[in-house]
Amino acid sequence: MAREFSRSDRVADAVQRSLAHLIPAEIRDPRLGMVNINSVEVSRDLTLAKIYVTFVGEDNPKACQDSVSILNNAASFLRSLVGKELTVRSTPRLQFYYDESSVRGQVLSNLIDRAIAADKANKRDSSSEEDEQEI
Repeated sequence: MAREFSRSDRVADAVQRSLAHLIPAEIRDPRLGMVNINSVEVSRDLTLAKIYVTFVGEDNPKACQDSVSILNNAASFLRSLVGKELTVRSTPRLQFYYDESSVRGQVLSNLIDRAIAADKANKRDSSSEEDEQEI
């Protein structure tokens, strides 16, 4: 019977769970706030893991890039800790990237909400004008 998920998917899931516990516990840099790990992609040969992160309450792009550089500087340390937790022959090299998709999603959601509110306001205005014309 074929497995439902590939080995790289299973390793990515294990790396994500491991990093979710290790980053807040082991990285003690005061410049680094709360980190959300959105997704992890592991290459087919299991040598590279791309970790996409966002930072809670941080909107400044410069601060986000600084936080990503802090994580990338600690990547080899985190790799050694992940390697101790995982039961794989070689632990993938970790690279952190800032995931802008959630920020863009929030911006689009706000635009949609404003458009809906403006549409409702226009419908109310047009219906009140029709009521005045009938009188």
